[in-house]
Amino acid sequence: MKVASLVSRGHALKDPKEQLRVINSETPVLCTLPRFHQLLEQSGLYPLRPTGIEIFQMNLGYMCNMTCKHCHVDAGPDRKEMMSRENLEHCIRAIEQLDAQTVDLTGGAPEMHPDFEWFTERISKPGRKIIVRSNLTILVTNPKYRAFPEFFKKHRMEVTCSLPFYNKFTTDKQRGEGTYDRSVEALLHLNSIGYGMPETGLELNLVYNPAGAFLPADQAALEADFRTNLRRRHGIEFSKLFTITNLPISRYLEFLVQSGNLDAYMQKLVEAYNPSAAAGVMCRNTISVAWNGILYDCDFNQMLEIPVETESSRHIRDFDPEALNARNIIVDQHCFGCTAGAGSSCGGATAKA
Repeated sequence: MKVASLVSRGHALKDPKEQLRVINSETPVLCTLPRFHQLLEQSGLYPLRPTGIEIFQMNLGYMCNMTCKHCHVDAGPDRKEMMSRENLEHCIRAIEQLDAQTVDLTGGAPEMHPDFEWFTERISKPGRKIIVRSNLTILVTNPKYRAFPEFFKKHRMEVTCSLPFYNKFTTDKQRGEGTYDRSVEALLHLNSIGYGMPETGLELNLVYNPAGAFLPADQAALEADFRTNLRRRHGIEFSKLFTITNLPISRYLEFLVQSGNLDAYMQKLVEAYNPSAAAGVMCRNTISVAWNGILYDCDFNQMLEIPVETESSRHIRDFDPEALNARNIIVDQHCFGCTAGAGSSCGGATAKA
């Protein structure tokens, strides 16, 4: 069945406030679950505070060539939101002000932004890591996008890309028919120019999201399985595998509701709460900038439209690292997804389960 964005369907869950209502109080079970801030308090972590902004993460827009079932961004070809040149300029100033050592470019498909190359060239410098989060399939569409791997290499960008599994059935089930074959083609091309290969320094990382209502398996064990199977089946090499827990928001929340798994999944997240994972959540060292310039504690709060607490620095044009580093991080029930088991972040597991 073809998937369309919640926005294009006019679905009730397109409204972030409705998503928050559902995960907090849709059923009697959800109403009685412990609140996330209560467990943080028991762990001595409330209020949750930044440890210092190390990662400057930007969502360049929600436009994407794919419409994946689990997408927490609700991205797709029908989404037209794109970061303006003005906000990109504000981001450049903030990056220089912060002297950010890591800039993380997300979407949608960030490569589809018309200023992607211009922006990358403006912020690229020795010692600065630029991460592009690619869905892989975009790199084997038209000639413009097929040229991007060489552009990535020129600027020594770290390529982090989604691959739900090392077989066709699971990957296509989650991300659409033909996804696996196109992903393999893109990975082989990236390997051919040095990405993921020993001694090149060109990082090619894979991201695993579970295809159902369950938590990721051990990251190290999964990485070994992926490496063995992709190498044996296709001769593909990669640098690292990141496991990311699906958070109960957007299209994944729709799946949980439709499949009758919402109560059980939320219970699973709460019961798997790990204080060590909570101490290492990505919102503590990351700031997230939306396509419209609004600042968020993390990418997930961005999708739920929960901006940073700091009113004086709530938009990228007013970027103030000192004020942002002094803020309290806003939390809600979806945050259990980042603290369950071994934890979850844009860089994978954050602790031992």
